[in-house]
Amino acid sequence: MKDIKKDILWRVYLIYFVVLAIAIGIISRAAFIQFALREDLMEKAKKQEIRYFPIEALRGNIFARDGSLLASSIPIFEVRMDLSSEVVSDIHFQSAIDSLSLMLSQLFRDKDVRTYKAGLQKARKEGNRYFLVKNNVRYEELKKLKEFPIFRLGRFRGGLIIIRKTTRELPYKELARRTIGFENAAETIYVGLEGAYTDVLSGEGGLQLKRRISNGDWIPLGDRPEVEPRDGMDIITTIDINIQDLAQTSLALHMHEHQAYQGCAILMEVKTGEIRAITNLRYDPSDGKYKELYNYSVGESVEPGSTFKLASVVAALETGKVKLNDYYFVGNGSVKYHSRVMKDVHRPDSSYLTIREIFEESSNVGISQIITSLFSSRPEAFVESLRKMSLGEPLGIEIPGEGKPILKDPKDKRHWYGTTLPWMSIGYELTMTPLQILTFFNAIANDGIMVKPMFVNEIREGGKTVEKFEPVVINPSICSKTTLDAVRSLLEGVVTHGTGKILKDTIYKIAGKTGTALVADANRGYAQKHYNASFAGYFPADNPKYSCIIVVNRPQSGKIYGGAVAAPVFKEIANKVYATQLDIHDLKDRKTKPSVIPQTPATGYYEDIRNSLASLSYPAVQPKKAADWISLDSSKYALIMKPIDFSPDTVPDLTGMTAKDAIFLLEKAGLTPTIKGKGLVFSQSLPAGTPLIPGTDVMLTLENPKR
Repeated sequence: MKDIKKDILWRVYLIYFVVLAIAIGIISRAAFIQFALREDLMEKAKKQEIRYFPIEALRGNIFARDGSLLASSIPIFEVRMDLSSEVVSDIHFQSAIDSLSLMLSQLFRDKDVRTYKAGLQKARKEGNRYFLVKNNVRYEELKKLKEFPIFRLGRFRGGLIIIRKTTRELPYKELARRTIGFENAAETIYVGLEGAYTDVLSGEGGLQLKRRISNGDWIPLGDRPEVEPRDGMDIITTIDINIQDLAQTSLALHMHEHQAYQGCAILMEVKTGEIRAITNLRYDPSDGKYKELYNYSVGESVEPGSTFKLASVVAALETGKVKLNDYYFVGNGSVKYHSRVMKDVHRPDSSYLTIREIFEESSNVGISQIITSLFSSRPEAFVESLRKMSLGEPLGIEIPGEGKPILKDPKDKRHWYGTTLPWMSIGYELTMTPLQILTFFNAIANDGIMVKPMFVNEIREGGKTVEKFEPVVINPSICSKTTLDAVRSLLEGVVTHGTGKILKDTIYKIAGKTGTALVADANRGYAQKHYNASFAGYFPADNPKYSCIIVVNRPQSGKIYGGAVAAPVFKEIANKVYATQLDIHDLKDRKTKPSVIPQTPATGYYEDIRNSLASLSYPAVQPKKAADWISLDSSKYALIMKPIDFSPDTVPDLTGMTAKDAIFLLEKAGLTPTIKGKGLVFSQSLPAGTPLIPGTDVMLTLENPKR
């Protein structure tokens, strides 16, 4: 029995000491944590409950050259509410819930009053401290919302939580959209100018301290961030929004007419290289509309076709071995190089043509005969001549994604064939982007000086200029003065005698070159018979101000040639630019005025007449001083706008006005007008200059003008 008792006591003591040891260990560990690790653990706990979150800076704006907004970051807000009773008292909530629900419903118009009220009551019952009231709230809406019941008490008594975000908007929507650029959300990258200047536009982000609440959401600890973000700087582009609009409208209309797949139009200022308009349209089968889906002007390097013949002729003339009046044999418009046959579009009028005639009529056979006769023994000399014109190298523009031009090298026997030289001479077996082709034509217009295309003039911060960009010269002289004069006369000849004759009836001179290129398919070669129709040139030819290129890809309506498809777009853009850009008018060198005078009022409101003449592409000399009312006088070259000052004491002269303008002036003077007939004011019952007596009746007789 004693042995059993000792055995039990021994076991009890053992258990006691084990438990005591564990207790001492726990107490020691607790003391160690409490005193030795207290600071570290408290800091870790704080970090888990309170954390800094980054705040995105407001992205800078992109402006047109006249200050029109092309892209802007619009602040939008996420509105939430802390509906816990600790913040919003029962008295405030119950007394204002109906009014608040009504005002929210009226402001946002997305839910009825009952739905808003039910949502707020449910969140209140659950003690929701981060209830979403509305997402994507505009600033004007937010200002109104802050005056609503409960919300007007602010953050700490009304539970209002406001989280700022931004959204990027293009006020002009599709206008120059691909060039202005946007964020590619899928790849988190920016394209266009947005991408090129993203470091300038982005600014510097701030920091907002937030606290985690019971359901895992993070709410701001204060109304203001701990570190304020610094907004991005603005960029001022070279784009003229009015010219951009007319270029895009004109291109879209003609592409629709010809059922084309895609196309582009670029207008460049000759001296500076500033891009005034750049539009890229592609057919979107999802809705049957043309949209800015791809920057074709910058990114697609294709065979240019006949517009490249200008470079070939420059290379030929630079040898000093040929002149424009030299004859070349073209036969019946067909020639065979090795096993490949080259043909002209139209059979030539003669078996022998001068270089001038070959270029003006865009003879493939003729151009290839010129180049092969000069360079067949040394094809590398032809390629070297092209490189001296800065062809074959990228322009180095700031917009990412520029297509790489390709000039074949005769030393590369894998890609240089016996047919390569003649086909290169007419714009095949080499590739360039539309912008690269235009830059070359612009150099011809700019006395041989090749300038880099410019898209941005300035960087500004807070309205002050931080950096201003100047034109960059790529090549100070692409050819000799003699060659330059010769090819400029050829480009004018294309319009007056050749394939660009559709452009010759303007009151100013245009110079340029048509192009029609058969487009190769990656799998089927040239079997598909798809074409690029193009026209590149400049105006006014006597004193070039603007260069322009039009490319229309895959026209389907039966017309495929550059002179029929692309040249009309060039003409429409050039006419409207010429009619509105009066600084490029040179009256002494201008051709005679067209026989058709536009049917506009002889007298009337200045803005209406000016817009009317601009829409008709008719030149007019602006009044020498600011005027609301003008009369039109016809000169040899243009209409002259003369300001009119009406006396407040006599009846105004209303002849030649529209009924709208005449009635406005009479009613303003206190007279009572009546009208008879249609057209413009032919006569008035009270002669001009009669003392004005308010309330007097005036009969206006209207007739259609005979011009």
